[in-house]
Amino acid sequence: MNNLKTNMVAPSLIKLGACLLYELLTVIAIVFVSAGLFLWVAGDATQGVKRLLLQIFLWLTIGAYFVRCWLQSGQTLAMQAWKLKLVTDDNQLLNLKFALLRYLLATFSFALCGLGFLWAIVDRQHLFLHDRILNSRIAVRV
Repeated sequence: MNNLKTNMVAPSLIKLGACLLYELLTVIAIVFVSAGLFLWVAGDATQGVKRLLLQIFLWLTIGAYFVRCWLQSGQTLAMQAWKLKLVTDDNQLLNLKFALLRYLLATFSFALCGLGFLWAIVDRQHLFLHDRILNSRIAVRV
């Protein structure tokens, strides 16, 4: 286990940024498919309760994608492409509780104009604020 820790290092800000852009494309695709499915079933959702339900459905769908990926392999599609992995401080995959909490905290980070993600710029280990709070990290194997 100690050998694994020495082989995992913090990614560069450029690699993190590129991964986030790729992640954005994946999320856009998930939103298009999920919204299409919702609208096909529920009809017009431009106002009222249906609009709120659509927003909740999309948030839950995106969350299901991230949490499933983090639990299964520690990698989303974008993270696989950039050879990044989400692990705890002792190089283990997140458990369900921490994966759900990370998604919730990342949502708040995003909602606050991305401040939790921009935190990686000033963090020595390039950790997002939610990873700093949860003692998790995105690492690249060298």
